[in-house]
Amino acid sequence: MNEFPKPHSSTSASDKLVILDTTLRDGEQSPGAAMTVRQKIAVAEHLDALNVDVIEAGFAASSDGDHDAIREISGQVKGSVICSLARANERDIERAANALRSARRSRIHTFIATSALHMEKKLRMTPEEVYLRACTAVRFARQFTNDVEFSPEDGSRSDPDFLCRVIEGVIKEGATTINVPDTVGYAMPVEFAEGLRKLRERIPNSDKAIWSVHCHNDLGLAVANSLAAVRYGGARQIECTINGLGERAGNASLEEVVMAVKTRRDLFGLDVGVNTTHLVAASRAVAEATGFSVPANKAVVGANAFAHASGIHQDGILKARETYEIMRPEDVGWDKGALVLGKLSGRNAFKHRVQELGMHFPDDEGLSAAFARFKRLADTKAAITDDDLRHIALGVAESSTVSAS
Repeated sequence: MNEFPKPHSSTSASDKLVILDTTLRDGEQSPGAAMTVRQKIAVAEHLDALNVDVIEAGFAASSDGDHDAIREISGQVKGSVICSLARANERDIERAANALRSARRSRIHTFIATSALHMEKKLRMTPEEVYLRACTAVRFARQFTNDVEFSPEDGSRSDPDFLCRVIEGVIKEGATTINVPDTVGYAMPVEFAEGLRKLRERIPNSDKAIWSVHCHNDLGLAVANSLAAVRYGGARQIECTINGLGERAGNASLEEVVMAVKTRRDLFGLDVGVNTTHLVAASRAVAEATGFSVPANKAVVGANAFAHASGIHQDGILKARETYEIMRPEDVGWDKGALVLGKLSGRNAFKHRVQELGMHFPDDEGLSAAFARFKRLADTKAAITDDDLRHIALGVAESSTVSAS
């Protein structure tokens, strides 16, 4: 397959992309990232402020702590749908339903593996047994809520014919969201999007459910696969996490998929209900709760995401921010972008920052002298501080070319 399929056509001008955040479930599966009940509630409050559509608050059957966290979050969060994961068995589903009892709107997300490898080696079940278990689980979950999601685990490595049969069956039993996971981050964007499109075309009742994707980042393609599935495969829900947290190399990053769809609305044509001004705050809260720091070069929420060090870039930013910024920093929760002064900085950026500090150059001679000193210092220091700039500017004041305000 050498090219992308044709873009999926939106059903209406107000077509919406549903955002399911699974930071509190899959994100917590990052080794070392386990959170206490109190920490999970604090993160859930940030997710509620973000206005995500669905919060997958945990896996109720996995531990008493997860059950209690889901129960507490269900009672406190009123804006988002609260979801619990459950394996395809009655015990897990009943445990999820119990934890979700106080939720204003609840969802049970049940799953079972469908790839030949997983069925044989992990489940030790035949395809027929898996099919029956999937259908029975969805039917049972519908006793507790009308909002039931089904995932065929390892879907991207499953036989398409068998996948079609299972998905058609669970939709008949009442599944309202079908999530196709790239569980081990194996898929490539073109094949993943095309595979999703073919499933939707082949399954007779595919229009009865919202199609979702849950992509892992083992090959660094979680965001690319998710966006390709939306643009070309017809997915209308993305499952993602704050900071891309998750099992192994992580999940699709919420801040990245949301800002990609918003920034490139010309391509996607979709509404996203996330309040993006809370993205930085949510990122910091998750980093604090888990102890997983955010890399400086992390897209959208990293410290350098809106920082400019090149003199050419700094000059462009000072003339028109859109020359080098495709998003406004304040739209994602930053105060503003930053010009980082160093050996690559140009005269215009230096002058701008010194003036911000209250130092003014009445003529070019003073500016040139100060800029020369700055360049010499920048060759010896990785980071130039505001105190360094004040010292430089005041150092040339003796010649009466600089005045302090």
